[in-house]
Amino acid sequence: MPDWLPNAAVAILAAVLAITLHEAAHGYAALALGDDTAKRAGRISINPLRHVDPMGTIILPGILVIGQLLATGQVQGVFGWAKPVPVDIWKLRNPRSGMVWVAAAGPAINGVLAIAAAVLAHIVIWGQGALGPEATGLLLRFCGLSILSNLVLGLFNLIPLPPLDGGRIMVGILPREPAIALARVEPYGMMIVILGLFIMPMVIPGWDPMGVFFRNVVAPAFDFVLWLAGHGGGGG
Repeated sequence: MPDWLPNAAVAILAAVLAITLHEAAHGYAALALGDDTAKRAGRISINPLRHVDPMGTIILPGILVIGQLLATGQVQGVFGWAKPVPVDIWKLRNPRSGMVWVAAAGPAINGVLAIAAAVLAHIVIWGQGALGPEATGLLLRFCGLSILSNLVLGLFNLIPLPPLDGGRIMVGILPREPAIALARVEPYGMMIVILGLFIMPMVIPGWDPMGVFFRNVVAPAFDFVLWLAGHGGGGG
């Protein structure tokens, strides 16, 4: 077995679980609030294949994993997305507030999963004598990458730009006129994200929004999750 394969496997598993349960949470929330569109489409499922987006779930994460393995011999993190869960806002019992809860469900489950992975690390450490050093190291790496994958996915989706979850939350809580104006951005939202995160850094020296995001948002959140789960630190 190639040395890099176990690391690649745990990185992919961590990312797939984060993405799959994020999308399933949207569907469960919509169903609980009156819309069965996702259920009828087979999207309320923990089967990852139901949520696969060729670019966001396979190609981009694969490029990131392979690129990191070739460059450093290890995987530090993976980013991706799934097919959006279909939601018919007019079937929700309260369309405006319902959409806020549906949008918030994905990042919320990612937060819960990040904390669960940090707690699981305690169990792995407790059982390391029975597991052995190799299995312990691999499982702890899975825990760390699960925390990272869930925090990156959940926090990134809270950016207040539709079609990201944060944008849909803002549309639901802003006054009518600014909410309508923000909703009109949705068809161009992913284009803006790709431009700002992947194109502009190549043409503008010093433009590094993802670096800022990881240093100032993800890293403190990672430390907070570890502290919350009892791994020490200051929680800040």
